[in-house]
Amino acid sequence: MNPSRGSEPPREPPEATEVTGPGEARQRAGMPSLQGLTVAGITRRRVAWLLGGLIAAWIVVVFARQVGEAAAKSAQADQARLANARVTEDVAALQHELDLIQRQAYIEQAARGLGLGGQTDHPFALAPGAPALAANAPGSAAMRLGAQETPSSPLEVWLSLLFGPPPSD
Repeated sequence: MNPSRGSEPPREPPEATEVTGPGEARQRAGMPSLQGLTVAGITRRRVAWLLGGLIAAWIVVVFARQVGEAAAKSAQADQARLANARVTEDVAALQHELDLIQRQAYIEQAARGLGLGGQTDHPFALAPGAPALAANAPGSAAMRLGAQETPSSPLEVWLSLLFGPPPSD
């Protein structure tokens, strides 16, 4: 018997099924309390800091996504402005072309091309089997104003004068 307890008989621990919880039954039965021990160094304060950090990181990610979407929408708006400017230019060009083809001079020229010219016009057409024009024929790209001539050596010039132009390929 323990002298500090006096002469009172030892008490029986209450059952876990009584009004008291199972933790209190173990504590009264002489088992140590585990409430003061932290699991792997995790305390309520650290859990709160971790939870706060996760919430802050989530807010930063959501904000960054919003900024990214705003930048994408801004780029789309710039592209739409450029497309609108191109369409405006196309509309202006088409309007100019419409004004041009509605002039009487254009209508008469188009009619001549279809053989519907005036009394003094002399229509002509090339034969279906006509050969292609030579590269240096009048009106060809080689003879146009500002066309670059291919330099020839003096010997080639003399030979072309004596024997005629070289055969075309």
